[in-house]
Amino acid sequence: MARIVWDSSVGKKTVMAVSGLIMLLYLVVHMIGNLKIFFGSGEFNHYAHWLRTVGEPFMHYEWTLWLIRIVLVVAVIAHATSAYQLSRRDIKARPSKYVHKKRQASYATRTMRWGGIILGLFIVWHILDLTTGTVHSGGFQEGHPYQNVVDTFSTWYGNVIYIVAMLALGLHVRHGFWSAAQTLGAGSRTRDRALKTTANALALLLTAGFIAVPVGVMTGVVS
Repeated sequence: MARIVWDSSVGKKTVMAVSGLIMLLYLVVHMIGNLKIFFGSGEFNHYAHWLRTVGEPFMHYEWTLWLIRIVLVVAVIAHATSAYQLSRRDIKARPSKYVHKKRQASYATRTMRWGGIILGLFIVWHILDLTTGTVHSGGFQEGHPYQNVVDTFSTWYGNVIYIVAMLALGLHVRHGFWSAAQTLGAGSRTRDRALKTTANALALLLTAGFIAVPVGVMTGVVS
């Protein structure tokens, strides 16, 4: 049964919608956590430590964090796989005389496709920078996330990579939220305006919230 659902276009769209909403929920929580950096190093480092102790003593140290990471990895893989397969299926089914689609649809498609690629590459860089410290500048300090963040955004390339990725995220959320609502049956003629307004608000909130951190470092508010 699961295989039949997955093989259908509706099934893939549903998987993409649900996985996208899971990631969106994580992004909202992650953004709120990031903004704690404006309350100082003690507050931010304490929050980072708390993430590793959530659920204790029932959960072992970092088990909850790893559970969240596993769910996110599954969501990212499911989202990317379903998006890719739907894109390939659409290309194969499209007659050559209809190659030139409407400008609006083409723009949305390109935005989602390239935005997804940019975000995928950013996730890899972000993990190597602030989780493993592999590509981190200034000397990665385990257990000192505040200083690590300041180090990253004290470089021009760290700011450029992050800000470009967050702009791509905003565009992705703006179109993706509305699309997910349609796929899951929440959309209707009377609710479309509210859904689009919510999508725009979420996109703006996330973009501004995430970009506030590098801007804070660049302006010296966070140092």
